[in-house]
Amino acid sequence: MMEANVATEVAPAASARASEAISMRVEGLTAFYGAHRAIENVDMVIEPNAVTAIIGPSGCGKSTLIRCLNRIHEIVPKARAEGKVLLGTDDIYAKGIDAVAVRRRIGMVFQKPNPFPMMSVYDNVASGLRLNGLAGDVNVDEVVERSLRQAALWDEVKDKLKAGGASLSGGQQQRLCIARSIAVQPDVLLMDEPCSALDPIATYRIEELVVELKQRYTIAIVTHSMQQASRISDNTAFMLAGEERVGRLVEFAPTRQIFTNPQDKRTEDYITGRFG
Repeated sequence: MMEANVATEVAPAASARASEAISMRVEGLTAFYGAHRAIENVDMVIEPNAVTAIIGPSGCGKSTLIRCLNRIHEIVPKARAEGKVLLGTDDIYAKGIDAVAVRRRIGMVFQKPNPFPMMSVYDNVASGLRLNGLAGDVNVDEVVERSLRQAALWDEVKDKLKAGGASLSGGQQQRLCIARSIAVQPDVLLMDEPCSALDPIATYRIEELVVELKQRYTIAIVTHSMQQASRISDNTAFMLAGEERVGRLVEFAPTRQIFTNPQDKRTEDYITGRFG
């Protein structure tokens, strides 16, 4: 959630999760690592209460794109982005916008589960509230339980909340990270290959969870698995990089269309396994 005195140009998130999430619109987004242009002129809409999958071969800029959506990209030395990313009607790249405040509203779940190793399960979930100065405004116990329930983890950890977060299995750790992200009630949840390090059973649990969470959040997920994209997403963006290693959006459409009737031959070639 965003405090008005931190970034007044971006409207604060609601204190209680509304039934409908908020959309994101990407307009002419171009990202750089130093002088290298990593992605170029990306336009797409990430719809509310839906899952948008971002697919494409390695090196096409999928992770760069999703990291630009909450301004984590610019943490990398000499990295920068140009263009617009609209959260509702607010451009998160507009002059005067606090990047840290943006990240409170747009959560990120990374490829490898990263619970804070020295913290308990409870403290992992509560950490976002404390770091953002929100713990005094809510009942932390209630938020921790609600977040763990929403992450489909409560029944598995309710009797070991004081155990270390790193003591959980890989799949449980990833759901713990999801619980940590949603504890601060973001508007958008971004996921960068959240199942790549998990076994098939844990992957299935995460996929079920993503489908459930879209009832409350706007979700974008990077995945190498076309099967996963077809199972859980509503819309799909296919990216591709040429010899110059600049990632571009080739096609963006409802997932069913991408996988059954793509409009670009490069999309068809990729989903049918001709390359990638």
